[in-house]
Amino acid sequence: MAKKITEAVRAGRVLVADGAWGTFLYQKGLKPGDCPERWCLERFADVRDIAKSYIDAGADMVETNSFGGSRIKLKSFGLDDKAAEINEAAARASREAAGDRLVIGSMGPAGKLLIMEEVTREELYNAFREQAVALEKGGADALCIETMMDAEEAAIAVRAARENTGCEVICTFTFDRTASGSYRTMMGITPAEAAAAVLEAGADIIGTNCGNGMERMIEIVSELRAACPDTPILVHANAGLPEVIGGKNVYPETPEFMAALVPTIVQAGANIVGGCCGTTPAHIAAIRLAVDRMVQR
Repeated sequence: MAKKITEAVRAGRVLVADGAWGTFLYQKGLKPGDCPERWCLERFADVRDIAKSYIDAGADMVETNSFGGSRIKLKSFGLDDKAAEINEAAARASREAAGDRLVIGSMGPAGKLLIMEEVTREELYNAFREQAVALEKGGADALCIETMMDAEEAAIAVRAARENTGCEVICTFTFDRTASGSYRTMMGITPAEAAAAVLEAGADIIGTNCGNGMERMIEIVSELRAACPDTPILVHANAGLPEVIGGKNVYPETPEFMAALVPTIVQAGANIVGGCCGTTPAHIAAIRLAVDRMVQR
């Protein structure tokens, strides 16, 4: 499969990714505690419509409703035997919506910790391999191993994707800001350490998602760029840090606020800019406009 994303980045393009999926799913009726990935089989049209909303907003690429789609994660819902079917359907839904745009298969953490011996390396590899193969079969152009905390788990997922598919492989980590102002994952991994681990495993693109709004992502992207001068970087920022209002998480960053920071985050080193928790098609449309204005200058 052609490396469409890396080729576009090397040609000097800044690409726009999609935004949050969970927000949309809940708006459409997903209940807390339900399995989002089940919708790929039972409410396929609703899943496709979410992807289409981001394509209509101007995204160059759209993810899939498969973040928790490994058989390890699905087991808690009694769906582990349907892992391949779910992931293939997730990719097919986004593929139907995307047309000639790119489909990025979402692969989140397995939810079991190596350090606690809750899962073996072989089990992780096999689960990620199954997921990656099914996503490619459904039409994914690339695979995004995202919201990672543990560099070893991330590297296993990258290898499973690299060794068993022809897809481009993206890997992003979630970092928290420490009291000293530095950034670490929950497992204590720095941006530079995270990048090194997954590049060695074969990732084509690195990045960061979730956990921070656009302002803090600028600092993280700067660290990643300093560690990896030539590697494409993807950032999926939250719409700020959530505030609990009326028992619900409310994200404070408006589309206009996030879009105003796009030139700065691109200058810091981001090549692909999209959204995570709290972002909507309106946020992506604003980011699209900001990127287009940069090109016109």
